[in-house]
Amino acid sequence: MRARASALATCAAAAVLLLAPPASAAPRAPLVPADKPQVLTGWTQPSGASQSAWAAARGNRDAWAAYGFDWSTDYCTTSPDNPFGFPFRMACARHDFGYRNYKAAMGFPAAKSRLDEMFRSDLNRVCARYAGVRRTSCEGTAWTYYQAVRAFGATPEVSVAQRT
Repeated sequence: MRARASALATCAAAAVLLLAPPASAAPRAPLVPADKPQVLTGWTQPSGASQSAWAAARGNRDAWAAYGFDWSTDYCTTSPDNPFGFPFRMACARHDFGYRNYKAAMGFPAAKSRLDEMFRSDLNRVCARYAGVRRTSCEGTAWTYYQAVRAFGATPEVSVAQRT
């Protein structure tokens, strides 16, 4: 009985070794869809349609998991997300999306001015909801946020707690 158990254990060990991949075989990274650069470009344009497409995708991130996009955000970083009650939070989140994904793709320097312009357009769409003095105040605040990312947006990201 003992010899039989030992023989079975030896056969089982041999089967595991034969079926296991070689130690040198590295795990393969999942394949990223070839249209990832086009999708990223489409979601980071200054237009309202681009903003809507990005928002829809953000709301259904699982459908885009194969693309490996970085959806993390710290929203408006150290500035208020809703200054004076103006809801800039999603404009900041889309701006973060553009910056983080273009940095990962090594295409950030070429895309930075467009990403900043996209941010400005998103902020201006927020301000378009208001009238009179409130709109003027929103536009002035939006201009300040835009100027800040133009001036300081190229600095390397500092490790901060990520909010989603």
